[in-house]
Amino acid sequence: MLYRSSFVALSYSLFLMACGGSNSTAETPDSSSEESVAAASSTEGEQDESESEESSGPTTIPTTCYESGSLCTPDPQWVKKLCADVYPAVALHLFQKSSPFTHGYISARKVKAVNASGGPTSGEEWLQFDEEVVLLYHRTTAAGGMQVSGAGEGYEAMRLDGSCVTLGGDEVRTHEPPSPKYVKVPWRFIGKDMQNHLRSLPSIKEHYIARRTECQGAFSGTVTDKCLKKDKVLNRAIIDTLKSGEANLPQPNERP
Repeated sequence: MLYRSSFVALSYSLFLMACGGSNSTAETPDSSSEESVAAASSTEGEQDESESEESSGPTTIPTTCYESGSLCTPDPQWVKKLCADVYPAVALHLFQKSSPFTHGYISARKVKAVNASGGPTSGEEWLQFDEEVVLLYHRTTAAGGMQVSGAGEGYEAMRLDGSCVTLGGDEVRTHEPPSPKYVKVPWRFIGKDMQNHLRSLPSIKEHYIARRTECQGAFSGTVTDKCLKKDKVLNRAIIDTLKSGEANLPQPNERP
């Protein structure tokens, strides 16, 4: 390594000067040698960081397709970390218009929310027909296997509430229906940073204030019918803002 070579050369020079006699005065290493060692150390640190990211996936939300093809999905290593838990703020990021990843829509009448990756599932046990999800990973049939439409293939996907679900190839389609459905945004759990950003947007602020006033800040327990209506309006406003491209969300603090 450059760092080790510079260190050995520097040590050897000091040894020669020390052997020059007791009357000789040891010289201070020149600044160019010190700069070379520092540069080598910095380069080595950058390489270690790069290798770490390659092995565990990116530490920020991906914004490019991992592989080119008919579907655009993120880095599988990142998806593995993502699906080990629930990340509501990340879901908002993935559902906004600027995210490049392919969206899917539930094509079966009744699909149970199961996360085969081992992470937790949503509080809403069943996915709705036409519910929109973001496709995270595409499982294909083994090479040489019999190709049967919908069989042997499937997806890992994310719902709007931040939970991952495992879907069969016959349970989801990529053709957008006239009126996609969505699971509720869990406002309490998206993080203060994301809450502050969303309620600062004109398209959401008014509905947030109306909901807070009607529900008196309550997010659980017994609430009035008017509160439930305001809650649905706020949820719809968040979805419309994400889909319109106006959200421009920052990287959330809570992410893999």
